[in-house]
Amino acid sequence: MRKLFALVVFAAGLAFATAGFAATVKVTVNSSEITDIQISQRAALMRLEHRGSSNAERIKLATRELIDEQLQLQEAERIGIQVTDAGVAGAYTNVARNLKVSTDKLTALLTGSGVNPQTLKDRLKANIAWQGVAQAELSTRVQISDLDLEQKAEQELTTTNSFDYVLKEVRFIVPKGSKVSTSRRTAEANQYRKNFNGCDTAVDLSLSYTDVAVIDVGRRHATQLPDALAKELASLNVGQITKPRVAEGGVSMLAVCAKAAARDTTFVKDKMRAQQGTEQFKSIADDFLKQLEKKAIIVYK
Repeated sequence: MRKLFALVVFAAGLAFATAGFAATVKVTVNSSEITDIQISQRAALMRLEHRGSSNAERIKLATRELIDEQLQLQEAERIGIQVTDAGVAGAYTNVARNLKVSTDKLTALLTGSGVNPQTLKDRLKANIAWQGVAQAELSTRVQISDLDLEQKAEQELTTTNSFDYVLKEVRFIVPKGSKVSTSRRTAEANQYRKNFNGCDTAVDLSLSYTDVAVIDVGRRHATQLPDALAKELASLNVGQITKPRVAEGGVSMLAVCAKAAARDTTFVKDKMRAQQGTEQFKSIADDFLKQLEKKAIIVYK
């Protein structure tokens, strides 16, 4: 174990010691320089992300990515978009949050793998800058046909997602840090479900149990719900309640307080519009980046 730890420390130290040597310029993008250290560090980050099947492939991918980012940063600067240190720090925190670790832990994970955290921050800065460019210059180019969306949304409607509901959630809470298991709470929820007799008595029935919340969810169309839940609700009548599901913070059930047939495509169209918009937006942004590359002076050394 000591030998393994020493090797990890040595590898990390070697990576940062390398940064102390004079960097060699490998590529210039409109006079902006990309060095061998930047490329090797980005390749190391890609290895940590399981991108690329070999070091040679990662070096190639890292070089391409850094060139693209220089083009993105230069275009952002041209139109007056500035990325603040606070903005980059916030994005770095979001990465840590998505990985369910602290920022200190993320930094330790990077350095322990021989990756300077600034390498990730440089990528985040370019991403933020490019988002600003895309919003400023490209968002108006996205065109989506409402008629086409309506036709596709109609095809998505089925017998299970063509209902409108008024719902209550009954949640058997598992307090944070509690030794109470979800299996125990699920058993209690099933007992509640067995005795459930409609929304009007949902609160009164909950008083027979500990740590149970009855929440007014309100009106929801089936297309707003996960498919499995919409399918189960479609099979229930007013006054019935779904099977318990383990959810964040406890065990949850949904009670049907009202139910009506409603072929509403609003939410389906919203999802489709967002998906089509994202796909079209990405295509436009990729084409724009290629145009920037054609106009740029890129020199490999």
